[in-house]
Amino acid sequence: MRAKITKRSVDALGPTADGREAVLWDAELKGFGVRVQRGSVKSYILHYRIGAGRGAPLRKLTIGKHGSPWTPETARAEAKRLLGIIAHGKDPAAGKNDTLTVAQLCDRYLEAARVGLVVTRFKRPKRATTVAIDEGRVSRHIRPLIGKLPARELRRAEVQRMADAVAKGKTAGTFKAKARVAAAEGASEPSVTLDSSVKPRGRAVVTGGAGTAARVVELLGGIYSWAEKRELVSGPNPAHGVETARGEAKDRVLNGDELRMLGKALADNRKKSAMPVAAIRLIALTGLRREEACALRWSEIDFAGSCLRLEATKTGRSTRPIGEPVRELLLSMPRLSDEWVFPNRAGTGRAELKAPISELFDAAGLKDARSHDLRRTFGSIAADEGYGDATIAELLGHSRRGVTQRHYIRRPDAALVAAADRISTRIAAALDGREGEAEVLPLRLGA
Repeated sequence: MRAKITKRSVDALGPTADGREAVLWDAELKGFGVRVQRGSVKSYILHYRIGAGRGAPLRKLTIGKHGSPWTPETARAEAKRLLGIIAHGKDPAAGKNDTLTVAQLCDRYLEAARVGLVVTRFKRPKRATTVAIDEGRVSRHIRPLIGKLPARELRRAEVQRMADAVAKGKTAGTFKAKARVAAAEGASEPSVTLDSSVKPRGRAVVTGGAGTAARVVELLGGIYSWAEKRELVSGPNPAHGVETARGEAKDRVLNGDELRMLGKALADNRKKSAMPVAAIRLIALTGLRREEACALRWSEIDFAGSCLRLEATKTGRSTRPIGEPVRELLLSMPRLSDEWVFPNRAGTGRAELKAPISELFDAAGLKDARSHDLRRTFGSIAADEGYGDATIAELLGHSRRGVTQRHYIRRPDAALVAAADRISTRIAAALDGREGEAEVLPLRLGA
């Protein structure tokens, strides 16, 4: 868009229909513009080139956020001043990022992530739960160990020393948690547990370890890749080539006896813990991630199509076929909220339920098992029933790359619904103690 930048035009500017950044370029002053990002944050910007011709590199400079002291008039005056410096062959942004510390660089990344300007490998903005985990890793590991170092001068050896320190547990401690978030997108975070059963904010117990070190280095590498695209840093990514140790992929599944033990604990606590009991049963019968189950909306349940139409998951929108035991469970549940199947106490959002779900596993004598192990169990029983990897991936909602699958398939076919019904019926029988012990074989599908 191009028009003269005035208070009226700035006030009228909003994000695009799909929520992306929109820019209004000034019709009179070349390179001067105002952009609006997710969350309606408006900033005055200047694009320019140092040197003659289109081959000269394009530079991008942020003048400041809309509001005092930056109005259309003051921002325009500043843009003219900067263009005068540029006309004499000088780069006004030169040296601006030279003093940027690693902590400040991380802050910029997190600020962008909060407004949807950092995308995942699935080309979607990072979810709030993932950003919360990133914030924790920055504040508890990156900031205390290398936060004061100059971002442009960070070397791989310094990142390696940070990784070694995290792996040894040097950043371990107990911290106040900013939110009831303890796991990113369905994957448990072994270094952080939240005790949020009493206070809204809870506490985070950080233990460190090799797995945490690997995730911290991975995050730092992503931050530097993001920053390099925005010319905040340059040169090789200091996180590349750092040695970290990944833990063995978990293959914990529940056998027939353990499912009966869990089912008995659910039955014994059905009255006093109705919501977490229902959540565990839903996870067991569908293979949903805990985050997906707790965030389920009534509008996402398609009883006629025998499926769940999840709007936001780890891999984006996802359709999951469901069997008759799941239909019966959902139909039997009271509607405590017009929107959420599992609402929080205030009814204003979804419930977290991590702590009470863990307590029910403990009550069943399964202290080494948690909700994500039920997802593996669902996949393992599916394999035991003779279903192939492609079918199991569909049932569990693993990422799909095909254009037809992403854009045109609107309901699961009869074979998938039949598979979901067969598997959920077998699991329901095991939970209720209505079948003999069935051996459940571990499945490694990257659940």
